[in-house]
Amino acid sequence: MTGDRVVSGTADGDDRAVEAALRPKDLGEFVGQERVREQLDLVLRAARARGATADHVLLSGAPGLGKTTLSMIIAAEMGAPIRITSGPAIQHAGDLAAILSSLTEGEVLFLDEIHRMSRPAEEMLYMAMEDFRVDVVVGKGPGATAIPLELPPFTLVGATTRAGLLPPPLRDRFGFTGHMEFYAPVELQRVIHRSAGLLDVAIEEEGAAEIAGRSRGTPRIANRLLRRVRDYAQVKADGRITREIAAQALRVYEVDGRGLDRLDRAVLTALLKLFGGGPVGLSTLAVAVGEERETVEEVAEPFLVREGLLARTPRGRIATPAAWEHLGMVPPQQVTGGAGRAGGAAAGQGGLFGE
Repeated sequence: MTGDRVVSGTADGDDRAVEAALRPKDLGEFVGQERVREQLDLVLRAARARGATADHVLLSGAPGLGKTTLSMIIAAEMGAPIRITSGPAIQHAGDLAAILSSLTEGEVLFLDEIHRMSRPAEEMLYMAMEDFRVDVVVGKGPGATAIPLELPPFTLVGATTRAGLLPPPLRDRFGFTGHMEFYAPVELQRVIHRSAGLLDVAIEEEGAAEIAGRSRGTPRIANRLLRRVRDYAQVKADGRITREIAAQALRVYEVDGRGLDRLDRAVLTALLKLFGGGPVGLSTLAVAVGEERETVEEVAEPFLVREGLLARTPRGRIATPAAWEHLGMVPPQQVTGGAGRAGGAAAGQGGLFGE
């Protein structure tokens, strides 16, 4: 379900291929994240002035905000090669030892989803980051021997969507930690204009604003929507993206004015129509929508909560007044002339069964 969502923050194979062409190559080209950019620029400049490798860097934030792009920029700014791997790919300490032992001096190691790395590999990483050394264990049982292996100085760039899952000993070994924020619409407009220029797409300011407003604060989604709107403009119009063309195209892809897609609206609609706005349990809501519990909780809910359309409470999920307004519906208490939500739901059930 998540892979085919046009508003998903994760990247598939096609996205990665296009992103490679659209990625900024240095901090000057990178749009947004002003505070992280400024702080990182100081860290990199100071390291170059000392002729030393840069401190280890931890980047946290939601998918699609530019963590991988920044890691590549760090390598480019330091004039060093970069090696890319991920936490799930390192399940044994030996996997990490093989990677670390093959690094060259000054090389940047980008470790995506670092919080998903295995515990033995994580403990090996402590020593590698601090002392540039790992102990390789040879043999088993009482005859096992630890052979120290010296490593060349390197820079580890860790990326995570869930910084809270990182153990403090690992988190404390990073010299610089940057949290990536969601983008403002005006920043996304700059991203869209830059990408449109690289893709040779004619786009008006209002068209870029329309796409930016539906991009959920995420550059990856903005670029994906831009490509879908470009396709629509080429087939249905003269190839130029205006506000009207962008709105028509995104209507085809079921992305509304606030960036909600079919799954998001299905969750809200079920919550409002079937359960009177809640509270309702997550499992019940998932059954009503016809999705897995994890899909509703991890894919749909984060954005709905961030937009103030849904709230998680100890009693279950409830819709906010903004949700009723967004879907053009009236809360039960207004329909029943001041009755509470429970009373409104009960009245609705009474009418249903003719009691």
